[in-house]
Amino acid sequence: MAAPPLRHVLSRFSYGVTPNLVAKARELGGAQAWFETQLAHSDVADLTAKRMRGWFPYLAKTARELYVAQTSGEYPAWQSTMDLGRWTILRRTYSKRQLFETMVEFWSNLLHVPLYEDESWPHRIGYDGVIRKHALGRFEDMLAGATVHGAMGCYLDNAISTKWAVNENLGRELLELHTVGVEAGYTEREVLHSAYILTGWRVDMWDSWNSYYAPRDHWTGPVSVLGFTDPNATADGQALTMRYLRFLAHHPATARRIATKLCVRFVADQPSSSIVDAVAAAYLSSGTDIKATLRALQAHPDFAASVDGKVRTPAEDAIAAYRVLGARVEPPTSDDDFARAIGWQLESLGQKPYGWPAPDGFPDVGIAWSSVGRVLSSLDLHLTLAGGWWPSKGVTYPTVAERLPTLPARFDAIVDHTSRQLLQRPATPQLQAACRAMLGLAAGDRFTRPADFGEWRLVQLLATVLNSPAHSAR
Repeated sequence: MAAPPLRHVLSRFSYGVTPNLVAKARELGGAQAWFETQLAHSDVADLTAKRMRGWFPYLAKTARELYVAQTSGEYPAWQSTMDLGRWTILRRTYSKRQLFETMVEFWSNLLHVPLYEDESWPHRIGYDGVIRKHALGRFEDMLAGATVHGAMGCYLDNAISTKWAVNENLGRELLELHTVGVEAGYTEREVLHSAYILTGWRVDMWDSWNSYYAPRDHWTGPVSVLGFTDPNATADGQALTMRYLRFLAHHPATARRIATKLCVRFVADQPSSSIVDAVAAAYLSSGTDIKATLRALQAHPDFAASVDGKVRTPAEDAIAAYRVLGARVEPPTSDDDFARAIGWQLESLGQKPYGWPAPDGFPDVGIAWSSVGRVLSSLDLHLTLAGGWWPSKGVTYPTVAERLPTLPARFDAIVDHTSRQLLQRPATPQLQAACRAMLGLAAGDRFTRPADFGEWRLVQLLATVLNSPAHSAR
């Protein structure tokens, strides 16, 4: 079982603490060594997640190829984008680069493009590659790559913005959501100038879907946004765009906004000004280096003091359950198989990857995910997964004998063993009482063989442990 500091670090920077993850962290030397190893994500072998991408061959197609497959009836758009969501769930569940995957999700929410959207979908798979490329690099590089990408251009209408018909959508969201935030105090005139700067970045929509730059479409003339000024005298505004985006990435308001969001994600729903200040300072002093920023966050006393202070989202709940229940997935051969059905399972919970319909991304505070409906959905999910009832194909789980401690054993020892395996902590008196009530057993009831305990009792026990507050805490 992990000591609290180790369990806390693993819980916040992974999608669920498992016995294997604890063993790996201890092998590396503890929480800090694991954290640093995870920051060097490219050095962590991740062959399983890489292999799983091959289960979805349309993830390798170009935007044009995906569009042709859709229009010809070969492979519909909803299916190819759903494949991206499925692979995302699989890599969050099985990747050895757990911290990296949490950051891919974080940046995908900040620079959000929905999974399926009528105009951006052909480029959505490629956009995921941009986020992944820079998720532990520098924010200035990620912002540049994401802003001019075809998916963002199509989603927020910059792909059709020209000097003759300027569309303000991306220019506005770049300021409001992606960088400085409304607190920076920019004006409507500055929003317009932001849009002027971005004109010229086009996509050949509904045909080749190629992204390109069109100097003839770029608005020229002086621009000024939050202290950034430029004569903008030439038709080719590509270099101007990059200077503007890097200016925004290094703006103190951007630093504070990103620091706040990181602290909400990894520390507390209402982080203190102390930790936000420290994280923002690291972000700026490092030149928007994401690793340095995360180190400042993890080293702050507020992080260590925030144990069990975050509520898992429905998607995190499901993925953590897949992980601790030891779901062993197989290559899918039908839509009923685990690797494909999990897409529908998370959608039924209201949180398929990248499924938020608005440009601000999924909320990451407990109040957003603490309704009665969510709780009931989670209780149903836990029982369904504990029983292996759905998805039931293309996946295997540990047997009753593999899940139980060495027998003979008392029931209270079985509960404690299960808690240590699923929650990485001993069973509390409250959990012991809940399990006794649910299974109708006494603490001292003894079992000598796995068959005596039985599969149905095990299902009820697993579900009860997953229903505990400890599982819902991140």
